Amino acid sequence: MNKQEAEKRMDALREELDRYNYEYHVLDQPTVSDAEYDRKMRELIELEEKFPELITPESPSQRVGGEPLDAFKKVQHTIPMLSLGNAFDDQELRDFDRRVRDLAGEDYSYVCELKIDGLAVSLRYENGVFVQGATRGDGKTGEDITQNLKTIKSIPLKISEQETIEVRGEAFMPKKSFVALNEAKEERGENLFANPRNAAAGSLRQLDPKIAASRNLDIFVYSVGQWEAGDLSTHSERLAYLKKLGFKTNPEWRKCSNIEEVIEYVNNWTKKRADLSYEIDGIVIKVDEIHIQEKLGFTAKSPRWAIAYKFPAEEAVTKLKDIEVSVGRTGVVTPTAVLEPVQVAGTTVQRASLHNEDLIREKDIRIGDTVVIKKAGDIIPEVVRVVKEQRTGDEEAYSMPRHCPECHSDLVRLEEEVALRCFNPNCPAQLREGLIHFVSRDAMNIDGLGEKVITQLFKENLVQNIADLYKLKREELLKLERMGEKSVHNLLQAIEQSKANSLERLLFGLGIRYVGSKAAQTLAEHYRHMDHLMKASREELMGIQDIGEKMADSIYRYFQEPHVQQLILELKDLGLNMEYKGLTSEEIAQDSPFSEKTIVLTGKLEHFTRSEAKKKIEALGGKVTGSVSKKTDLLIAGKDAGSKLDKAKELGVEIWDEQNLIKVLGE
Repeated sequence: MNKQEAEKRMDALREELDRYNYEYHVLDQPTVSDAEYDRKMRELIELEEKFPELITPESPSQRVGGEPLDAFKKVQHTIPMLSLGNAFDDQELRDFDRRVRDLAGEDYSYVCELKIDGLAVSLRYENGVFVQGATRGDGKTGEDITQNLKTIKSIPLKISEQETIEVRGEAFMPKKSFVALNEAKEERGENLFANPRNAAAGSLRQLDPKIAASRNLDIFVYSVGQWEAGDLSTHSERLAYLKKLGFKTNPEWRKCSNIEEVIEYVNNWTKKRADLSYEIDGIVIKVDEIHIQEKLGFTAKSPRWAIAYKFPAEEAVTKLKDIEVSVGRTGVVTPTAVLEPVQVAGTTVQRASLHNEDLIREKDIRIGDTVVIKKAGDIIPEVVRVVKEQRTGDEEAYSMPRHCPECHSDLVRLEEEVALRCFNPNCPAQLREGLIHFVSRDAMNIDGLGEKVITQLFKENLVQNIADLYKLKREELLKLERMGEKSVHNLLQAIEQSKANSLERLLFGLGIRYVGSKAAQTLAEHYRHMDHLMKASREELMGIQDIGEKMADSIYRYFQEPHVQQLILELKDLGLNMEYKGLTSEEIAQDSPFSEKTIVLTGKLEHFTRSEAKKKIEALGGKVTGSVSKKTDLLIAGKDAGSKLDKAKELGVEIWDEQNLIKVLGE
């Protein structure tokens, strides 16, 4: 291929990949499989490596993150990014409306938008190409974080018109990404992020863009800053235009004709906010008409035509009765607050995370303290602060143990880590937690082997490691509490069936540090057999997509351990499968009934949990979304399916019941 042919092909690939990115990350309606996307991205990268002079700044290949920066440059905002005034109740919203009415002197309407709890950023496009992204900073001066923002796949590197425009938005971390990030940090013994907003801000202020790229951030664009060609007369029209240009805007905004409709919208989202997949901390209310915005103008700190309603904090006050510590499967010792039961966000809370020794010391938390706890969405409750004014003098200062509560080995705090660890490989707690992980749904999925049964097996000295599970005898199990003939038969059958699991389940179940279910799938698909993986070098592992240096080093060191090699031999002798039984990405794309299809699950499923069904469909190349639209290819309806089923029928979408899904999956 000559240079001219390469340039033509690269332009076509970039156009296709941009469209795929927009469909997947903005519309949530993918039209191709991940395998097809990856194949075209690899082709583009190979051509760019061959013809580096043809690389463009807006190429989809430039999202992965470049070389680390020494520091962030300062950026002057042409139009200041001002903060908003706050309202905390209905009366303050009505007071805001009265001020607007007095100054406007004519009819007006409002636009209400969800207030995303993230980091405000500015995105500048010249002739349609993304050229600079910056933080809000102090409102007048921010920091240039262009390379980090390029890693957010919902930010277009090129928009549909050759506009020169600056837009504002909120970069955020979805709840699922936040939980996964903190779990990984806790396992590494690092300080945890307090909330998704801090996590998003911390990610975008990393000098190494590759770190930002690994954090799965997202964005909603909500306004226009500098726009010389702009002639739209309302904010709502601008939102629609931003969406047309290719920006991701929040779909939940609403136009309201008066303040009572605004209050109705606020009250509705106050109740529903926990259902969202991202954090919001309020509602932003703006006058819709641009000429009235201009008439109202600004104070020194904020616009007179907009206000932010702040939700009441989901906090409660209770007594901290005790602090308990537990040992995880990686040896990390975690303190947990034992609380007097209290209602928070509709649930009863009796325990809250204290994360680590540094946090207890920093917040001066003592046994007997009155404390404020917080629970946001799906995130584990945590102790926010101590109410020191209510101390009586009877509170007891707390110190973390110096010895493991399970095996009494010395606890060690590694340099640059905040966590205490037990390094005894035979620690009962680590062995027990490792077994609980091994039998879990996402790993070997051994039905009937829950935490209570594993604990019983340990107590009776029937198991010490993974291999022991496959040596259990009927007579031994019948002696256990609440284990009858039928339960024992079912359990032994489930253990026997698990031997046939595909390699990725075994790899995940082994609990190799940094190796989650996705990495286990990648490794199994690449190496096909345990023997090949065990012989892999660090360098070879690092050459696999999505396997970084830390993970590669962890995998290599794990399989160099003599006791691990002995365990694998023992598992082979016991009849466990060591091969990958799944399809390759390319085979999935060709053979799967779900490949390149957008699928919605609704109603109550009996054979699967919703999460299990989603994973099985996605493993076969399908994309599971939450809402029915013209782009939906298939609806799978369980019992008591409601409005989504009605809409699917109305749109002529193909509909399956759960039995059809079971049949197709071969279950």
